[in-house]
Amino acid sequence: MALKQYRPTSPARRQMTGADYSILTKKAPEKSLLKKVKKTAGRNNYGRITVRHRGGGNRNKLRIIDWKRKRDGIPAKVAAIEYDPNRTAFLALLHYVDGAKSYILAPEGLKAGDTVVSGEGADIQAGNCLPISAIPVGTEVHNIEMKPGAGGKLVRGAGTGAQLLAKEGKHATLRLPSGEVRLIPVTCRATIGSVSNPENEIVNIGKAGKVRHMGRRPKVRGSAMNPVDHPHGGGEGKAPIGMPGPVTPWGVKTHGYKTRKNKRSDQYIIRRRKK
Repeated sequence: MALKQYRPTSPARRQMTGADYSILTKKAPEKSLLKKVKKTAGRNNYGRITVRHRGGGNRNKLRIIDWKRKRDGIPAKVAAIEYDPNRTAFLALLHYVDGAKSYILAPEGLKAGDTVVSGEGADIQAGNCLPISAIPVGTEVHNIEMKPGAGGKLVRGAGTGAQLLAKEGKHATLRLPSGEVRLIPVTCRATIGSVSNPENEIVNIGKAGKVRHMGRRPKVRGSAMNPVDHPHGGGEGKAPIGMPGPVTPWGVKTHGYKTRKNKRSDQYIIRRRKK
């Protein structure tokens, strides 16, 4: 898929690029697989902002995606490749031979009219979902489960793919897109191929108004605030950050400070992600 260039009709349009949606085969989503989403604008049940810079944006509906792929041995035809406003990847609408319909993440190279199937006996081709024990070493996979039957949790963003490096005993070794190498139970499922829309990471949004449509509100630098609002605020002119270094508005260290404290899964990480 190629990027779409815009004519420089304004300063914002001069650098703007967009995804070329010519590979999409359907504009209207499948109504039976839609669900309403209530917007919170980053506020909790008390009405207090718990996530900053959220609010507004276009109204959209959630597409119900089959993350588990439990319909083993039932072939499904790819009826359409669709856009999803809630994620960077495209979706594939599946029509099963028994009449059921579902959405899955569209892998790169999957087209309308192709057939996909899940289960241990499925072929090693893009879109098919198998237990990791049945996938050959060296295969690129996505939508990987962390616990058997829990549904895909890892490698779901546009253009991402993980490589199966080895299988030994009850665990398989995978290299994730971040560079992290970790163990996953071989009974977990994964989908063959990499995720669609790899050009997403080089799209230039171009202007602030487009970001507002995505539900993102403006950010203000801490150094532009008053001391009462941020530790970086105050001073005459452009003051440096000073001690104790870069921090969040609540004084927690940032810019490289590690906050991970999940000791339960440390044993499964062979090599940490790249810095």
